[in-house]
Amino acid sequence: MTTNGSNDFQEKSRELLQIDTDSDSLAANRPTQTRIRIRIPKEYNDEPVISRLISHYGVTVNIAAALLGANARDDGWFDLELRGTSPQIQSALTYLDEMDLEMWGTSDSEEDGW
Repeated sequence: MTTNGSNDFQEKSRELLQIDTDSDSLAANRPTQTRIRIRIPKEYNDEPVISRLISHYGVTVNIAAALLGANARDDGWFDLELRGTSPQIQSALTYLDEMDLEMWGTSDSEEDGW
């Protein structure tokens, strides 16, 4: 990934989280949430992608919707709600981006609770 692409992703993920780059550390540790839709290619069928979001990045994941083939030969589509602190969610989004997964987001961020 190019540096410009990385900057574009960071800007996009800040938009998803509605993060003010000048916010203090207290705001960074406040619970927040965001909704994203991801496509997981069939070659990742054996990878615990969503499980890693929970175990490695400490976010709570709610699967709001999913579309999977019965025989798991096709790509999977997931509508996910991620809950956690802004840094946790940012790390989780970076992980998904590094896996080169197709992602769309809606900005449903609520910083003072769920």
